[in-house]
Order: sequence, then C-alpha cells, then structure tokens
Amino acid sequence: MSEESNISPESVDATDGMPMLGLGTWQNDDPEQCVETVRTALEMGYRYIDTAQAYDNETSVGEGIRASAVDRDEVFLATKLWYDQLDRDTIVESAQSSVDRLGVDTIELLYPHWPAGSYDAEETMDGFAELVDTGVIERIGLSNFTPELIDEARSVSDEPIFALQVECHPLLQQEQLREYCADAGIELVAYSPLARGAVFDVPEIEEIAQKHGVSQAQVSLAWLGEHGITAIPKATGQEHLRDNLAAATLELDAEDVQAIDDIDREERQINPSFAPDSW
Repeated sequence: MSEESNISPESVDATDGMPMLGLGTWQNDDPEQCVETVRTALEMGYRYIDTAQAYDNETSVGEGIRASAVDRDEVFLATKLWYDQLDRDTIVESAQSSVDRLGVDTIELLYPHWPAGSYDAEETMDGFAELVDTGVIERIGLSNFTPELIDEARSVSDEPIFALQVECHPLLQQEQLREYCADAGIELVAYSPLARGAVFDVPEIEEIAQKHGVSQAQVSLAWLGEHGITAIPKATGQEHLRDNLAAATLELDAEDVQAIDDIDREERQINPSFAPDSW
C-alpha cells in the first residue's frame, strides 16, 4: 500500500529532470530496511534516489524502486563509483556492475565518489564519456571536488559536467562552490544537508522553525532550495521521510534566508584522510 503524503511529486521542482529534493541512502545498509525506505519514499512523492557503491545497498535500492507503485521512468537515480574503480580499464565494467545490482537499464547520474585513489582526470572522464555514449549513464557528476579539480575535469571531458555533489548546509554554506557552479551551469547537490543533526541546535534555525511552525530540518532544507541547491537528506522512518519532503512546499521569506546566510560558522562533518587538499 502506498503511504499517504500531502506532497505531490509535481511540487518537488526539478532542474533538467533532477528533482530539487531527494532521498540519500548513506548508512541504510540493512537490506530489508533499505528496500522499504526506498519504496515508502517513492510512494510518498520522492522522485530522486541517491546511492553509491560504497554504501553497499545498490541491490536493495533497486529492489525498493521495483517494489514501489512508481514507474521507473519517473525516478531520477544517481550512484557513485568508489575511488578504486576510476582507472580507464575498470570504469566501464564497474559502472555496468552498478547497473546490474540496481536492476536498471541506465543510470540518470553517475559520479566519481572522490577525486582520490585511481582517479585521473583524463582517464576517468574518458571512461565516463564512453558510458554516456553507450547509454549506460545519462549524465556525469563530480563528488567532493574543489573548483580547481572541477576545472581540470571539465578541460578534458568530452561531455558536460551536470552536477557537483558536496557537503552543504547552513553550517557549511560553500559560497565559493555555489558561485562557481552558478557561473559554470553545474547543478549543486548537497549531501549531509542537516549537518548530521547539528542544524537542530542552531538558534537562528530554531527561531525560524518556530515562526513557521515547522521543524528545523524543514527550514534547513528549504534554505538550500531557496539557493537553488538540491538536497538529499537521508532518512528511514516514515515520520522523518514525510517531514523532510514537506520542505519542498515551505516558503521562507527574505528575512529568514538572510538570517541563515549570516550564520558565521564552518563545521564540516565529512573529512576523510583522502579528501582533496585545501578544500
């Protein structure tokens, strides 16, 4: 049975086919829970599902899509190749393995997860371009890249870069990357958009949430949307799924947006040893 929601898929704005609000599946690696989460989310109104090879749940994500009452052609699906799968001789086979695990014919958006390990700008971008040419993927994204690394990838890529996925939230506002992407015509996708829950304790966000009678999560996600940033919060329970989705219809006023813009904190939540230098 589908889950009732007050949010229609049409209310989640899309940019070039990519909805502005999606479901992240990081740490959702219990197979049964992952299948049910994806199914429930789609039937609530989500149309964008994000996964990765490193999440070890591509099979479950695919099962959740098929278990839902939503047609496959209505779902925007993204995944990422891990950093040891990015050399020219491995990319095509690795991406096809993701396609097979997901049980789909093509993937709407594929990222190199990190510019690390076997990543080489020319080799990796050549492999991704081949995946576009053969229809394995529709669009190329970059994940956890700095402006300098994006420049390098763009300079050697035969296909346009559609999206950049990075950590972004009111406590890590990524002004430089936002400006870069706006100038380059690249969509910005925010992972960890709730800063692993840290946004719940920010006074400015709490005040705005009380003003509108909504959750701090909705305020944070709506703020990203006001800046044209796609958010992919992770959630499993129906209550959190529904609450996050409701952010799609929350309209913040200019005063609200400015109050969050003025938060002078930079608190990165994800910073592994293989992350780019000076990011």
